[in-house]
Amino acid sequence: MQRQRSLLALILVMVIAAITVIATIPIPLGLDLRGGSQLTIQVKPTAEIKQITERELSAVKRVVEGRINGLGVSEPVIQTVGTDKILVQLPGVNDPEQAERVLGGTAQLEFRLQKPGTETQLFAFQRSREELKAKQQELIKTKDAAAIAKNKEELQNNNQAIAELFESTNPPLTGKFLKDAYGEPTQGNNWNVAIRFDTKGGELFAQLTKSLAGTGRSIGIFLDNEAISAPSVGPEFAAAGITGGAAVITGRFTAQEANDLGVQLRGGALPVPVEIAERRTVGATLGKDSIQRSIYAGIGGLSLVLIFMVVYYRLPGLIADIALVIYSLLTWASFALLGVTLTLPGIAGFILSIGMAVDANVLIFERTREELQSGKKLYRSVESGFYRAFSSILDSNVTTWIACAALFWLGSGLVKGFALTLALGVAVSMFTAITCSRTLMFLAISIPALKKPELFSPNLPSSNQAEVAQ
Repeated sequence: MQRQRSLLALILVMVIAAITVIATIPIPLGLDLRGGSQLTIQVKPTAEIKQITERELSAVKRVVEGRINGLGVSEPVIQTVGTDKILVQLPGVNDPEQAERVLGGTAQLEFRLQKPGTETQLFAFQRSREELKAKQQELIKTKDAAAIAKNKEELQNNNQAIAELFESTNPPLTGKFLKDAYGEPTQGNNWNVAIRFDTKGGELFAQLTKSLAGTGRSIGIFLDNEAISAPSVGPEFAAAGITGGAAVITGRFTAQEANDLGVQLRGGALPVPVEIAERRTVGATLGKDSIQRSIYAGIGGLSLVLIFMVVYYRLPGLIADIALVIYSLLTWASFALLGVTLTLPGIAGFILSIGMAVDANVLIFERTREELQSGKKLYRSVESGFYRAFSSILDSNVTTWIACAALFWLGSGLVKGFALTLALGVAVSMFTAITCSRTLMFLAISIPALKKPELFSPNLPSSNQAEVAQ
């Protein structure tokens, strides 16, 4: 009896702890519940890399992961699909175009030297570019596709003309020498991108700025062969150039543009070309509706199970219901503590594990009934019911765990969520069936008022009823 009381105290502590965890730690929601963006990235071969292998795919995945971490997206899902695709799910990101720019861009940064005698040409091209950009914004409002396309072509030609006014240093000063890059605000609403070079990059940058200091010529800062800034260097740096390995890219960036560029530069260049093969947006409204429907389905199914157990199994059914409520609290708290990202398949796995928990209790109670009908006393019947049902419960749970392991290892993100929640639920259900139900059952039969035949087996033969209370 003392052992049962100790177990009961432990169960109460666990329930209180579970309620505390549920109230304080929210469970992160997946893309299908919270809404967000999903991108499928196609990795493409090149003349040098004719076939995409696991090595190239893993390298692209690492770069993508670095860029997503820079975006600050919580609970992203990044996984390879097949031999040449990467699936990216970004919960809470409702602008797939912005995510596409950051993830798909190569972000090849290069600092170039302006050619002598091209100052007047550069000024004219820069002025023309500003006019073309302003015109582009106006054309976008009119939605004139032909005019927009023509203006875009003129911008490309303008950029090519500017690029011809600059030449690469020897050796080239590129983004591979960067240690850090981040957006920083300036006066007004403009933002710059601050960068820091490593030791070698700092030396090259000092040489570049020394050669241009006081000449009136500019440093051409090119991103993916497009000029984004062309700052000049003052004569005060003629002696040694700009030393220290730090610089600022000015280009009238918005806060979002500066942050995105910093993410791309920090993430590094992609080892092979990629393109966005598919993009999909899941609205928050759909996610909210899915949550509500899942809650209704879960509550409805759980209520029917609770009613059935009480009607069919009487007192043991009521005890099973209490154990089922304890199971639900412990499982939900486990999700929160382990940081499980909840998806619709995950909710399905949780609901299915409730059925597994009920199944364990059904096995125990049916074994107990068989023992009572064979003429055994109540205590021995309950004890034998748990003992004889244990092997069946263990076998069914082990086979379920094997299936969950296979699904988690071989499946995609949503399938993994289903497998994880089901496996955790089955583990907790086994604990509640063997420990909670057992403790409550033995506590109940220790109370004289509850030792009534009709409370355990309504169809028990009258010849055996007298034995039940003993």
